[in-house]
Amino acid sequence: MRDELLGALNESQRKAVEYIDGPSLVIAGAGSGKTRVLTYKIAYLLDQGMKPWNILALTFTNKAAKEMRNRIGQLVGDEIARYLYMGTFHSIFSRILRREAERIGYSSNFTIYDESDSRSLIKSIIKEMNFDDKVYKPATVHHRISMAKNHLILPDLYAIDKDALQHDRESRMPAISAIYSAYCARCKQANAMDFDDLLTQTFMLFNEHEEVRRQYAERFQFVLVDEYQDTNSVQQRIVYQLTEEHQRVCVVGDDAQSIYGFRGANIDNILDFQQTYEGTRLFKLEQNYRSTQYIVQAANSLIRKNERQIHKDVFSQNDKGERLAFKPAYSDKEEAIIVCNDIKRIKRDERGSYSDFAILYRTNAQSRSFEEVFRKENIPYRIYGGLSFYQRKEIKDIIAYFRVVANPDDEEALKRIINYPARGIGDTTVGKIAACAMNNQTSLWNVISHPVQYQLDVNKGTQTKLQHFCELITTFIKKMDNTDAYELGSEIIKVSGISADLYGDTSPEALARQENLEEFLSGMQDFVQGRKEEGLEQEVSLTDFLQEVSLMTDLDSDDAEENAQRVTLMTVHSAKGLEFPTVFVVGLEENIFPSPLSTTSKRELEEERRLLYVAITRAERHCILTCAKNRWRYGKMEFDTPSRFLYDIDPNLMKVEEEKGADTFTARTFNPSPRIRTAEPRFRQTTTVPSGNLRRLSDVTRPSASTSTATTSKPMLQEGNTIEHERFGVGTVIKVEGTGENTKATVQFRHAGTKQLLLKFAKYKVIG
Repeated sequence: MRDELLGALNESQRKAVEYIDGPSLVIAGAGSGKTRVLTYKIAYLLDQGMKPWNILALTFTNKAAKEMRNRIGQLVGDEIARYLYMGTFHSIFSRILRREAERIGYSSNFTIYDESDSRSLIKSIIKEMNFDDKVYKPATVHHRISMAKNHLILPDLYAIDKDALQHDRESRMPAISAIYSAYCARCKQANAMDFDDLLTQTFMLFNEHEEVRRQYAERFQFVLVDEYQDTNSVQQRIVYQLTEEHQRVCVVGDDAQSIYGFRGANIDNILDFQQTYEGTRLFKLEQNYRSTQYIVQAANSLIRKNERQIHKDVFSQNDKGERLAFKPAYSDKEEAIIVCNDIKRIKRDERGSYSDFAILYRTNAQSRSFEEVFRKENIPYRIYGGLSFYQRKEIKDIIAYFRVVANPDDEEALKRIINYPARGIGDTTVGKIAACAMNNQTSLWNVISHPVQYQLDVNKGTQTKLQHFCELITTFIKKMDNTDAYELGSEIIKVSGISADLYGDTSPEALARQENLEEFLSGMQDFVQGRKEEGLEQEVSLTDFLQEVSLMTDLDSDDAEENAQRVTLMTVHSAKGLEFPTVFVVGLEENIFPSPLSTTSKRELEEERRLLYVAITRAERHCILTCAKNRWRYGKMEFDTPSRFLYDIDPNLMKVEEEKGADTFTARTFNPSPRIRTAEPRFRQTTTVPSGNLRRLSDVTRPSASTSTATTSKPMLQEGNTIEHERFGVGTVIKVEGTGENTKATVQFRHAGTKQLLLKFAKYKVIG
């Protein structure tokens, strides 16, 4: 049985599976068969006579646990596999806690609070303590409490933790410690645990009841942990509690794929494992079965720039493949068009499916430009692990405001915003307004505008709140005819209190919402500028913008079969564990990737580099990297430099495409320390460079000295001129017509197709 069982493994995998006499650390490079090693190791333990109920296997997702159990069942039989203690940390420890609940003051039927339950309770506590929930945002407070628990800083310790208390004071939330204590007390009183408690309470159970710890340590004679680089402090401590005596523990992971520090994951757990368990055997799985040789080598060259890591030499015996392609774009609009055109080309050439393609970005907000282009080009797509840009709550809230301003009788939109941000108009009042409107056969807006006339049954205080809301909307309505969509939309977002609400929170979820807001504003500005350039300056109102957006919110059916044939859009964090024949890593610019929040800390910057490593290693055959030189941000077009991480990749493993075609640069020198720069939009000089010439990546994306913008005088265009356009890139003028301010040019752009531009608004530079 032994040789038959292990015959499917390579030498490195086999050695990792066979060692069961002490602690072992298996460093599994991307695509190297990590799950196979875990699966076969468990099967090997069973083959060696260990009972299934004496094996504990901990994973991070139910999907991973189910997949492993199924594979083990195929090797040893489902009847044996079903007795394994295998599952997520939370599911396994909740079973233990139910059995031992009375020892820690709970009954065995305790409730498990999900995130929504936890935040609801925190919101109640904040209200009871008379704190301002606009300062003490429940989501932010919950995030602080969760991070404290993940580091085993329970309420008593938190109350004397100088760093935590100082952080709270600087965040204008000095009472978090009191809220934390009250929250834990209320959970205990309600016989409830949140997800973090399933870990902290297990640790406390073992820490305070030695006989219980020994009982489970003896029961679980062998402990295996998947994705060990993602464990937090309390998870590591529990694993040690269970294995301290017998030390029969095997952890599998890849420090180069540790990307969840913002959730509390601690890379030190895997880096220091050999110090924690003396005599640890280290096994490295270095053969990548997923990607071509060029992709693997490029990823290796990138990750070598990290100082804190366990060194390994990942290799591939697949085809050599293509070099990574780097395609700089003029704007995020052109970037999306380039990706769209490449998808069409590769799909046609390789006779593939849309499901062969994935677009990976650093932030969710970046999906907007790709969604818009895909819809115009009829390319089916799905947002993996999230919502389409225009379906996200904060975007729907803003659009609801716009809809009410454009059409105050829009009942559904009005109901959505009448108490957002909170202004004391509750569900009871809304119900009365709706009933009154129905009885009088009129709209909700008419009732709100004329409460006395329609005899609305509310008290004077509520009438005042409704009057203020009505005046707010009316102020915006009056500006509809002489204000463009971006100007009016920005005012609505600010004056209504939406921006203050979104920026009043510091949780990771809030940061994503803020990024979505900024991206939405950028989209509005792009809409207005684009319409003006195309000679449609009379079609830039809020109503015109809503008409455009309505095309983006008409979501396709989410049928499972159809969904399988779509391009996948997702954040790099969501892509971990997945693979695709073709991967686009987009937005590789300073201020985006790496995140500006990471650039002041070496530890965080190395995690950002690992994040790009994860992105590149998702690709099987093609990996295409893009960046945009210009993006709308904070009310203006900003210039960004390429990401510093592009300079970390071996230049011999990457080809760079310029405006007039693709050139492979077999040898280049790079500036090792590109600076973050923000400037007014400028345009690069277009040159034709023979393949093989020594060139710098920065030369390809360097703005020319003779940059001009729409505000400077531009020479008269003629047919045959070549221009550089701020948003559409390089194009050839095929026709010029009209005179004076009405002069228009028809331009054939390299990526964006044919556009007609009204020259008085167009931002371009003549280059030939």
